[in-house]
Amino acid sequence: MSSSAIALGRRFQALCPAGFTSLTRKSAPVPGRRLHAHTGENIRPLDGVRVLDLTRVLAGPFATMILGDLGAEVIKVEKPGAGDDTRAWGPPFVGAESVYFLSVNRNKKSIAVDLKHPRGVKVIQELAGVCDVLIENYLPGKLHQMGLGFEQLNTLNPQLIYCSISGYGQSGPQSQSPGYDSIASAVSGMMHITGPQDGDPVRPGVAMTDLATGLYAHGAVMAALLQRHKTGRGAHIDCNLLSSQVSCLSHIAANYLNSGKEARRWGTAHESIVPYQAFKTRDGHIVVAAGNDKQFVKVCQVLELTELTDEPKYRTNQLRVQHRTPLLHTLSQRFLQMETADWLRRFQGSGVPVGPINNIQEVFTDSQVKHNGLIQEMNHPTAGTIAVPGPAVRFSSFSSDRPTPPPLIGQHTVQVLRHTLSYSDDIIKTLLESKAVSQNELS
Repeated sequence: MSSSAIALGRRFQALCPAGFTSLTRKSAPVPGRRLHAHTGENIRPLDGVRVLDLTRVLAGPFATMILGDLGAEVIKVEKPGAGDDTRAWGPPFVGAESVYFLSVNRNKKSIAVDLKHPRGVKVIQELAGVCDVLIENYLPGKLHQMGLGFEQLNTLNPQLIYCSISGYGQSGPQSQSPGYDSIASAVSGMMHITGPQDGDPVRPGVAMTDLATGLYAHGAVMAALLQRHKTGRGAHIDCNLLSSQVSCLSHIAANYLNSGKEARRWGTAHESIVPYQAFKTRDGHIVVAAGNDKQFVKVCQVLELTELTDEPKYRTNQLRVQHRTPLLHTLSQRFLQMETADWLRRFQGSGVPVGPINNIQEVFTDSQVKHNGLIQEMNHPTAGTIAVPGPAVRFSSFSSDRPTPPPLIGQHTVQVLRHTLSYSDDIIKTLLESKAVSQNELS
């Protein structure tokens, strides 16, 4: 092989994340790891990566679910008996299962471990020694008190990527405050900019701060896996709700930081673009997003209000923003004269971005939603057939059409102890009898 080919191969190897089993890792494998050679075309990006999931509720479970969708083996640690908090969040329930829990916990194994029991802590320490990633969302410092902090586990497994999700960060004046989506949404300014133009602040309809944090955490773990392949070392990731939401303020934050402009609520409208909002129709709502002057002309043509294009005060977006009130009044009166479906037909082919405000039933009967595979069905061991929103991202190299259903509490305890930690049946029996761990009797 030529020297240039060897150099190219080494450079490619350095850029690939751990878990790509066709490549040799730069440092010795984590003890107990068994990376298998894969054949076939459906090789997932995180096949061979093992994640220890010490999270509950939404931000953490959302992150680990995405990692599971990408092929990681996710071992979810739950409190015996109660499990993840969201198992009790209902109604609705499907059988005895909370739909909230079912929505963010596919592709995971559940082990029930009592972290207040010394033997339970020992189990987690040993699992951390054979895992690539640990994700937790305890109050900063809590796991350290149990012997499960980053510094302690890093000594056992220097390659471990340890991702901490909290409300406000691992240090600072608010670090010991519990993290809740609604509070972080308020403190970060998200609620201040959300709601009717002349109304009160509004909480977004889903926990967007939690979900954004889960997405940041998932991306950070992926980056840390790539970094580990280059350095042979793990890392501690500090991911928190406040930082995630503040970073998502984007241009609203930049407006203040660069010009001192305070934000306000605009309902469905946009402070810098007109018309760019929802309009009431005879039977519902339609959203129109005219992002440039050409599209505004098209809007006027579709609405049969071409005289508006001759008005000097509406000729540019900047002028339309200055004179938004009379313009929006005229447009609003026109949209009320027809039903949403009729307006959608009229706008079709115009080049103007438009869409209806769908209710959830309409969302999941939408042809594009179905085409994109956003309804994922699974056979749950006690709830029967369930459906949840599927992965948002598609890959040409593999498919995500065979997910495993969200687990029962402790469904995989014995399996993980036996096959992942190689515990003997006698040790497993002792742990079960001591109640350091528990196994679900229905599994």
